[in-house]
Parts: sequence; C-alpha cells; structure tokens
Amino acid sequence: MGAPDGERLGPYDLLSTLGAGGFGEVHLALDPEGHTVAVKILHPHVAADATALARLAREVETMRRVQGPHIAEVLDASLRGARPYLVTRYAQGRSLGAVVAADGPVRGDDLVRLARGLAEALTAIHAAGVVHRDLKPANVILTDGEPIVIDFGIACALDSVSVTASGAIIGTPGYLAPEVLEGTGSGPEADIFSLGATLAHAATGRHPYGTGPASAVGYRVVHHDPDLEGVPGWLEPLLRECLRRDPAARPAATMLLERLGAAGPALHSAIPRARPATAFRAQDHRAQDHRAQDHRARDSRAQDHRVRDAEVREATRAHEAVDLQDVALHETGAAAGAVQDLTTREWRPGRRPAPGRLSTEETRERRRTVLHRRWVVGTGLLVSLMAATAKNPLPEVSLLLLTTYGLVMLVDGGIALFARRNRSRMIVDLASAAGTIALWAVLGTFFSTFTLALALGTVIFVLVAILMAS
Repeated sequence: MGAPDGERLGPYDLLSTLGAGGFGEVHLALDPEGHTVAVKILHPHVAADATALARLAREVETMRRVQGPHIAEVLDASLRGARPYLVTRYAQGRSLGAVVAADGPVRGDDLVRLARGLAEALTAIHAAGVVHRDLKPANVILTDGEPIVIDFGIACALDSVSVTASGAIIGTPGYLAPEVLEGTGSGPEADIFSLGATLAHAATGRHPYGTGPASAVGYRVVHHDPDLEGVPGWLEPLLRECLRRDPAARPAATMLLERLGAAGPALHSAIPRARPATAFRAQDHRAQDHRAQDHRARDSRAQDHRVRDAEVREATRAHEAVDLQDVALHETGAAAGAVQDLTTREWRPGRRPAPGRLSTEETRERRRTVLHRRWVVGTGLLVSLMAATAKNPLPEVSLLLLTTYGLVMLVDGGIALFARRNRSRMIVDLASAAGTIALWAVLGTFFSTFTLALALGTVIFVLVAILMAS
C-alpha cells in the first residue's frame, strides 16, 4: 500500500520514506504550495477495514481542531480509494526513543522541557475530546529540544477486530495503562499513564516495566510497581501518581501542566518545600527557614547570572549571524537568494508561501539540472581515465571511447539548443567533452599504463560498492 519515492499521491509529491509503523508507511512530501508535510499511507489490512476507516473519518474532523506547538497537527486526509492516507505537519528531528538509545537519559533542563511539553500536548489533545492511546518514546519527536507528539487519535480510531489480530491490543506493552491491557477502558487517564512511562524511560534510559515478551511486560504493568530508580527527586512523585493502577487516582493533564509550569531551578526548590514537617521542633523550623532563604537567595543570584549570560550569548550570536549574513550577501550576491529559494521550510498552519518562492515544477527542474551536471562531469572523468588507460595497448579502443562520448555530448547539447529552454545545458555538454579530451591527453602523457589501470580498477571497485550499498 506504500508508494515509491517521487510518486504523486493526490496533490502531494512524495520525496522520501521516513519510516513505517503499525498502521502505515510515512513519507516526506511537498504540498501544492511547496511546504514539507508528512503523509501516512495506511497499510492494506487497515485500508480493507471499512468500519475502522469510517470511524477514523469521523475522528479526523475532531483531530484537525487539535493544534499546538507540541503537536504534529492533522492537516488533511483522504480515506477513500485504493490508498487512504493522512497528512500531518512534518516534525524534523529524532524520536525520543532514538535520542535515549544514542545519547543516554535526558537530564536537567532538557527533562523539564520534555515533561512540560508533553503535558501541554496532552492538555490540548484531551481538551478537544481526543485520546492518543499510543503515547510512547517512538511517537515523540524532539526538535531543538522541544517535544512534538505525533499520531494522536489514530490508534483509538482504528481499534477494531479486523485491524488487529484476534485478541491483540493496539499499542506498545509497558506504555499501555492497566485498564487498556485488561480491556476495561481507554480514556484520557490512559494517556496520563503512558506519559508517566515515557518520562520514566527518558529520565532513566530503561523501560519502566522491563523488557521481554509482551505478555510478561503486560503482567508487570498490571501487578508490579514501575522501576523508577534514577528518576530525579522533583519528578519521581509526579511519575508515581501518573503510573497508579487506578485511573481515577491519576492527575489530569491540566494539573500536571500546572505543577510543571515552573522553571527548572524553581521546580527543584519547590518540591522539597512542599513536604510536611509536622514532626520538627520550632527551632528546627526556624533553621530550615533560614537555610531555605539562603538557598533561594543563592538560586536567585545564580538565575540572574544565567539570564545575563544567556542574554550576552544571544546578543553575540545575533551580531555574528548578521555579520555572516552581510558577508555572504556581499560575496555571493543574487546567487545566495537563489540557493535560499531552493530550501524547503517546515509547514506551519496558516503560513502563506514566501514571495518569489519556486513552484514544485521549478524545483524539480533545478534538481534535474544539478543531476545532469553531476552525471556529465562524472562520466567524463571516467571516460577520460578509461581512454588514457587503453591509449598505449589499444589505441583504437581509446579513440572509440572518446569519439562515442563526444558524439553523445554533441547530441545532448544539440537537443538542448533546439529546444530553446536550457542553453546552459549545451554549454555544460560541450565543456565536458572538451575537458574529457584534455584530461585524456594529460593522463596519457604523465602516467604509465599500469598506474592508470590501477586507478581505473579502484574507481570501478568504489562505484560497484556504492551501487551495492544503495
């Protein structure tokens, strides 16, 4: 049910495959205005379920109303025809699972930003009456340190017997709430459980309910406590509340957002002060108050220094960026603007295309021109090396290679000239033909046949290795 790169699906041009999941294959694509989007083409077994598609079609209109900086919004959908698909905002970055696997646990302020961003995303999703149902590290994309939640609502909408195997449960064991595993419910509280498990994995680098067969992990979720060793002290109480077995005992997303709304240092200092101290004597209270005031004063001074340092660094980067931009403009002139037009921009809902932006067809033409130049130059270098190698033992073969390449370049340049649409292509062809002959003469004069044969064999070996790897 997927599509090859370069194909057109509806109004979208598919550029490359981003990955595949349980429901479909995701492609990076361009919309009619040239914005980058993510197109998820549903798998055949999903597309064959009319009931699931009808339910998803009803949910799509609700899902399109969910917006926020930490959500990959649903932009479009086509659920009829042979290849139904969904279109969402493209979030460029790595998944949380990939980041933790490569770089280790998330620490410090980055963990605070992650927790607050996920709480904001769930608040917006639940406010629209949508349940994610499959929140996990693989469905959280980190873009410049900020989390973006993808695939919200799809798992819940496509939960049907014919989409999943008999008795199977949509989702990832270890991140599904106990009530989902037991089949007794899948409301917003289940997303709170998944949020707690996802943050526990980010903070420790381990799955909170271990690894192994899905049945074993599911049993631990229902009957055992999570592994939260190594979770920072300010976050552990929140995670234990999120991972409670009773759905009614878990906090709502809005409550989590309020408790995570403070900045990192303030959050660290606020959580210890929230603990009861009824057993302390009055003098111990006074001593604690003095120590707390000293800590707050030091934290305030340190925060002020950090703010001033950050402002200085930001101003320095801004000045350097302006200087570099001025230098680039003076050195490259109009060419810099042309290169800038070729870059794709991340889709933002409601943003208009920039003035003078290249159309999709113009962008394709530019890419074809670049590929043609690379092909002409590459084949010219290879032909000159082959002809120089055969110059002494087989002069007829050497002449045949040069003549054939020259005729091909003349024909290609003549077509471009008579077509009157790309005269620069004719110039590239003729220049490549002349350069090939000149390089052949230089190589044949200054290098021996053995050296040229060795170089030719190396080049061919590298080309074959690249083709096999691709």
